[in-house]
Amino acid sequence: MAEGVTGRRTLLGGLSSVAGIAALGGCTPRVTQPRGVRIGFVVKMPQEQWFQDEWRFARAAARDLGFSLIAIGAEDGDRVLSALWTLYARYAGGFVICTPDPRLGPAIAGFAAHSGMKVMSVDDRLIGPDGAPIAAIPHVGISADAIGRVAGNAAADEAVRRGWSGERTGILRIAYDSLDTGRERTGGAVTALRTRGFARVFDAPQRTTDTEGAFTAAAPILTAHADIDRWIVLGLNDETVVGGVRAAEGLRIAPAAVIGIGIGGSEAAIAELSKPVPTGFFATVLLSAQRHGYDTAAAMFAWIRDARAPAPLTLTSGTLMTRATMRATLAREAAA
Repeated sequence: MAEGVTGRRTLLGGLSSVAGIAALGGCTPRVTQPRGVRIGFVVKMPQEQWFQDEWRFARAAARDLGFSLIAIGAEDGDRVLSALWTLYARYAGGFVICTPDPRLGPAIAGFAAHSGMKVMSVDDRLIGPDGAPIAAIPHVGISADAIGRVAGNAAADEAVRRGWSGERTGILRIAYDSLDTGRERTGGAVTALRTRGFARVFDAPQRTTDTEGAFTAAAPILTAHADIDRWIVLGLNDETVVGGVRAAEGLRIAPAAVIGIGIGGSEAAIAELSKPVPTGFFATVLLSAQRHGYDTAAAMFAWIRDARAPAPLTLTSGTLMTRATMRATLAREAAA
């Protein structure tokens, strides 16, 4: 026991940067504690509803299966390092992580390998030094292109129902292309719309993925194209699309002239769809936080306890949710 404690103390004092994680080679293994399985769940934006829902479902798995969950937010590389040291110090047998930067993949994989912890990625897949996904780390994610196509086709369906033509309709793509998932979601939506004859695309690069960042990005584009009086608004999440809708409202573009399709099924989307008077936010593609939270935590538990490794790659799908279908759709998700 003393040897294991000494080795842990040596490790905890040894590094000060994420790049230094790989220096863990040759460390003394931890002594396994007899107090049950402990699992970490690290997310990049703990304030967002999606990640709060993931944690909620992961805690439900912990209650159902009898393990301890350690939930940690890590908004940047330094916090990722701190989170991993915390999990190591608290004798976690493994962790599920959505990192703020997928390029931290080699460092995270090295930490897991040298510390003896198992690792799964969720939402954003970890990237290796060659720029390719790290296949050895099991991943649960979203088929971003397919989800985007659901959003794009939904927008096209509604535009056709309203009698909009491709020539008079602008597509506002609020873009966060530095994130692969964001680029693939909006790219899939644009591809679907182009196929349906809607091809006037205007990019609005955003600096942050929240409503304020989207508003700031969208307003100048809408202002610069005042000749367009019908808009389809796309983004990587609900908050982004809400920001675009708010920007349109600020320019006195009527809600009936806007079709905003969000992604996520977040509280922001539910609030928009619940308003007594419809806004330009028309629908959202509901993603399953239950599968990303409960199922990943349960899979990690089985991996630690029973040595039953998760599937290498699991991609989840989404469900279109409008004002008319919201209550029934949410009830089905809650009962799943």
